[in-house]
Amino acid sequence: MLGIADIIDRITVLTGKILACLILPLMLLVFVNAMARYAFGTGHVWLFEAVGYCFAIVAVGLAGWALKEDEHVRVDIFYSIMSRRKKAVIDILGTLLLLVPFLWLMWDRSLPYVQRSWKMREGSVEMSGIPFVYLLKTCMLAFCVLLGFATFAFLLRRLHVLITGQEGDT
Repeated sequence: MLGIADIIDRITVLTGKILACLILPLMLLVFVNAMARYAFGTGHVWLFEAVGYCFAIVAVGLAGWALKEDEHVRVDIFYSIMSRRKKAVIDILGTLLLLVPFLWLMWDRSLPYVQRSWKMREGSVEMSGIPFVYLLKTCMLAFCVLLGFATFAFLLRRLHVLITGQEGDT
């Protein structure tokens, strides 16, 4: 059970490390965009859109990593004083009742939207914008896939804790 989770976690970490490399270019794009706009009174639509593309790719790719590292949002008032098994039950229920339905709904509603965008090779509405909006919209499906795999590994690890009372190696 943990062998599968380990493989998924390795892929999640590798994806996270690769996409984390986009954070510096993202910061540079934001800086250059701000300097062009406020210091020189000029701006470029493609530069503004590149910031959005870069941010979307980073956010999509790092969501699974955040779940794997247990860095996602949680209300820890009672959770922090619970036993491992009780925490595992809370995590499993929360994942199955909230995260899994969210991912399914996101996939179900995004798929036709993305397919339509690919069919028409949708581009920016701005004349000098980035002509690959369909690639950006595909990030919604990538988000579902990457976070879905990380969710599966997360559930396997929590099931292991529930059954054995012990944390597995990560």
